[in-house]
Amino acid sequence: MLTAFFRAFRTPELRKKLLFTLAIMAVYRFGAHIPLPGVATRNLATCTGASSTSGTGSQAFGLLNLFSGGAFLQLSIFALGITPYITASIILQLLTVVVPRLEALKKEGQAGQAKITQYTRYLTIGLSVLESTMTLTAARNNPGYLLGQRCQGVQVFYPTVTWEGTAVMVIIMTAATSLLMWLGELVTDRGVGNGMSVLMFTSIAARFPGSLWAIKLSSHTLNGWPVFFAVLALGVLIVAAVVFVEQGQRRIPVQYTKRMIGRRAYGGGSTYIPLKLNQPGVVPVIFASSLLQMPVMLVGLTGGTTATKGWQGWINRNLTTTVHGYPLTYTLSYLLLILGFAFFYMSITFDTVEIADNMKKYGGFIPGIRSGRPTIEYLNYVATRITWPGALYLAVIAAIPMIALDGLRATASFPFGGTTILIMVGVGLETVKQIESQLQQHNYEGFLR
Repeated sequence: MLTAFFRAFRTPELRKKLLFTLAIMAVYRFGAHIPLPGVATRNLATCTGASSTSGTGSQAFGLLNLFSGGAFLQLSIFALGITPYITASIILQLLTVVVPRLEALKKEGQAGQAKITQYTRYLTIGLSVLESTMTLTAARNNPGYLLGQRCQGVQVFYPTVTWEGTAVMVIIMTAATSLLMWLGELVTDRGVGNGMSVLMFTSIAARFPGSLWAIKLSSHTLNGWPVFFAVLALGVLIVAAVVFVEQGQRRIPVQYTKRMIGRRAYGGGSTYIPLKLNQPGVVPVIFASSLLQMPVMLVGLTGGTTATKGWQGWINRNLTTTVHGYPLTYTLSYLLLILGFAFFYMSITFDTVEIADNMKKYGGFIPGIRSGRPTIEYLNYVATRITWPGALYLAVIAAIPMIALDGLRATASFPFGGTTILIMVGVGLETVKQIESQLQQHNYEGFLR
């Protein structure tokens, strides 16, 4: 990996792309520290100083804070990060299966995909307005619920901020999200890797050193140094295991017959359909986290965070995490949702009927399997068998922070697990692969000259 980066910096074209990508990442991190106008930064820093480092705070908005690199707790202009774009992309991807118009656009190739991308941008703007309005309303009315209990009763905004000022803040946060969306597309076009993934990687990596240091500070055994180094050693093993699994794939062989057109034979040869062991990626974990956060968010918006009876009390007891651990109901629900969403997402992204039809159209077949219905059944069989270990792998990775929190008895979040490690390793692997492919292409061009 490091060798690929060093070789890339010695190549002028790739060096420009890497420097451009690093510049966009620097702009993103700089904007994450610019507060919104009207925010009482001293009051906010007083109550969120501990939570922003350790990763604790409102459970309902934990995913937002993760994807914004801690900017959410600081109420900066980039507080929403690229979360609205991620949500819009997932929604459009799910609607493609349901809405015939979107499904037809998907089959039109590059032109149809450009139209879907345009719809994604429009939906991102709408979600940004909605999320920014909810965030600012919660920060004004119930800051303890939004930013952690240390902020309960703290005046987050200056008293002079009226509804007009709040509207300006909504516009600024929406414009900042649009700017991030544009920067991500610039990275995709002119830089290295997928722009949105690179920005997401930047957000998570920015909080990684703070999370590690918080584990040392929150552990009381010999000033926390043994625990700190034990966590580092465990993290290396987890990263190695994640890389090993993410690289694993099942290759389904496909043979194409030759076709005679006039006196010439066309086609023929063999290829394969690659099925990754973790085909859904990190999406099931995000789905499960978001779904479990909805009841907690509803309790917070209805002012029932301290309720002990009724439906609000049940949610507080069974679905609300604390610094001392996770309730059994939350853990089981989280793991079962990951398993269910893994199979659901696999079923909508790996269309066996479409794959079998395309193979039949171009004269392809799986050796030993007849075309048509037998091919569909075989692909479904293989997809189901490979999804089981992939879904269990996601559940285990997602459960690591829960087990570590109970074992360490620390107030800090465990950085080597869950969404954090899956995104960092996944984006890192894809970026390195793209760098290596461009290096290989550059070597071929030099050889041809």
